[in-house]
Amino acid sequence: MANLVIDIGNTSTKVAVFNNNNLLYTNQHQLFNTGQLNFYFDNYPVKRTIISTVKSTAEDWEEALKQRTDITYFNVAAYKGINNKYLTPQTLGADRLAAVIGANYLYPAANNLIIDAGTCITYDLVDSEANYFGGSISPGLKMRYNALNHYTSGLPLVNPDEGFENYYGSNTISALQSGVQNGIKYELTGFIESYLKVHQQLNIILTGGDSIFFDTLLKNSIFAPYIKMEPHLVLQGLNVAIQKA
Repeated sequence: MANLVIDIGNTSTKVAVFNNNNLLYTNQHQLFNTGQLNFYFDNYPVKRTIISTVKSTAEDWEEALKQRTDITYFNVAAYKGINNKYLTPQTLGADRLAAVIGANYLYPAANNLIIDAGTCITYDLVDSEANYFGGSISPGLKMRYNALNHYTSGLPLVNPDEGFENYYGSNTISALQSGVQNGIKYELTGFIESYLKVHQQLNIILTGGDSIFFDTLLKNSIFAPYIKMEPHLVLQGLNVAIQKA
């Protein structure tokens, strides 16, 4: 029997099907609906479903889902698989803890720094004894570009450029690219250096929609040997959680 894993984020809904711990299929939907939900039940023997959401209201398709499977809603405050020492667990983003769970499952007994590059950039560490104390949240790549355009009268909206490598810009567009992309690069390396001072043995796990872009930023850095790409880390963590529910 298969597990259906649904992660409702700020900008999209990510869905995966697992057989035990084996990922069978995954997709990302900008607008998830009942018709798309039917695809998963038509093609896989779904027995259980887990939902993680950043939204406070139910989706239209959830009622249809309840008629077809047992549903577990991922509860950050109640989950016991990690030593969660966050002072306000009820305010901790479900995706952040799910990523921590996934990292601890994939790389047990290791210090894992998870960098989730999505709408926001989050930095979270779970140590070799499965302790989680907290992390950091900063604006994501697209959010930074959008903010520069929205909060000024003269700056254009610029798209990220994976090929940009200069440390300065020679016109307005490249100056924006330098500021945003080099700014993120220096932020990444600064956080990593801080964690390495405390944990000399460290996995740097990149995940999220912009993780490939971040991997490009770090590919020539001294941190490259530490980096592990895990694009489905949150979904894997939720799958671990439903098996312990």
